Amino acid sequence: MRHDHRTTHGFSHFDSLAPFYEAFIKPQSPRELLALAALPVEGALLDVGGGTGRVTQFLRDMATSLIVADPSWQMLKKAYKKGGLHPICSHAEKLPFPDASFARIIMVDAMHHVCNQRQTAQELWRVLQPGGRIVIEEPDVRTLVVRLIALAEKLALMRSHFLTPPQIARLFPYPDARVHIETKRSNAWIVVEKF
Repeated sequence: MRHDHRTTHGFSHFDSLAPFYEAFIKPQSPRELLALAALPVEGALLDVGGGTGRVTQFLRDMATSLIVADPSWQMLKKAYKKGGLHPICSHAEKLPFPDASFARIIMVDAMHHVCNQRQTAQELWRVLQPGGRIVIEEPDVRTLVVRLIALAEKLALMRSHFLTPPQIARLFPYPDARVHIETKRSNAWIVVEKF
């Protein structure tokens, strides 16, 4: 497991949740994500904020290599034990990869947890290859159930900041970007293609 020494450490809700995380949030095959990410693909896939690899574990044989980037060491230890996943300890705002490294990038239920969403989007775009695709899956804060979740996370002193799907889409204002939004019940997927 590799560590990006540029990361900073402090209290992490996710370090403390790591031993129990998948008991509360059961891993499920991400059917919508598979279709929207146009998998399988020749090339590397990056899961940003991928934690325990609860989503990426279903993507084996869907890409040349599977990288899980997350700032929580405790979550990444769980990902490492699953085999076939390559955990990297890193914040989303400063990914330790060269430009145009990945054919696919996914970010599931994590954008509202990062400190700087604009900088995160810039990093995702930077490490995406031309012809590649980013899929950001987020709870749709326009729905009542997600607004209640957002309130609960604030009460738990998490630094969550939920954006609406159109606000996330606007984080990718590039002329060679094609962005569209899919929604289903209380979830939204922002799909970004690089031309």
